[in-house]
Formats: sequence, C-alpha cells, structure tokens
Amino acid sequence: MRIAQEEIFGPVLSILTVSSLKEAIWAANNSKYGLSSAIYTGNVGNAFKAIEKIDAGITYVNAPTIGAEVHLPFGGVKGTGNGFREAGADAVREFSEVKAVYIDYSGRLQKAQIDSE
Repeated sequence: MRIAQEEIFGPVLSILTVSSLKEAIWAANNSKYGLSSAIYTGNVGNAFKAIEKIDAGITYVNAPTIGAEVHLPFGGVKGTGNGFREAGADAVREFSEVKAVYIDYSGRLQKAQIDSE
C-alpha cells in the first residue's frame, strides 16, 4: 500500500497485519525510508532480533517513536534523513572542525629539532 511506502509526518496511524516477527521485520524494512522504528514485546530475544534486523536510525522497545532524544544520535538510514546523526555527541563531531594548537609561553625563540646539534 502507498501509506506503507511513504514517509508521513503527522497524526496518521496505519496498521499492517503480520503473522510472525520475521514478517514484521520484512514489512518494516520493505520501504525506502528508515528513520525510526518500534517494537512492543515481552520477549527480550525478539526485541534484540528486531534491533539488529530493522534498518532504522533508531529503534524503541516498548515505547512509541516519539522523535529525537537530545542526548542520543538521531537520524535515519536509506532514503530518510541527511546521512548523519543530528543530536548527541555525534552532532558535536558533525558540526565541529578539529584543530591542533601548540602555544609556547617561554618568550624565547625555539630552535628546530634539526638545529640542536
């Protein structure tokens, strides 16, 4: 169905009926998008299998896909997002440029190591 193939942001609920965890993972991955996913289960093994197999930038277990958590990396895979994680420590790295700096406070001109002989 079209609703299962588009990235919709809004008050929309679609329900797809599946008969197994394997089929649910296939349905979740059968999209060109992969921003956020969720699984509700009392079986921790199923939860970890879904975490491993679902192609999404974030997977919630027993919680709704409410959006970004400021302390966690947030972004999608496949055709969603912009290719990097926009929150958490990853965002600091993404939006920063590393620069090495050396400051000599001695007030004296230092000789190069090759001039020390």
